[in-house]
Amino acid sequence: MRLSELPRRVRGVVERVEARFENDPIARRLRELGFVAGEDVQVTAAGPFGAEPLLVQVGYTRFALRREEAARVLLAAVEDACGTGLAGESRAARARDAAA
Repeated sequence: MRLSELPRRVRGVVERVEARFENDPIARRLRELGFVAGEDVQVTAAGPFGAEPLLVQVGYTRFALRREEAARVLLAAVEDACGTGLAGESRAARARDAAA
């Protein structure tokens, strides 16, 4: 799933930032802002016209991103506010599976 597709108030974990070409300045800037593997992200709001821009929280910091920029961020895991993955898998179950 891409960050631009993440529903509001649903937590995701960054897998990677997609570079469109070598030394892609937008991909590099997103990584510098904190969009790195393993970081929690959440879309907290969207603008009124075409849901543009997206207000995205990474850790404790919020950024406004264009949808095109958010589409470059690929997510490894997604879960709702209850800690349940959109596939119905709980955070505890994933941690237990990872430890095994």
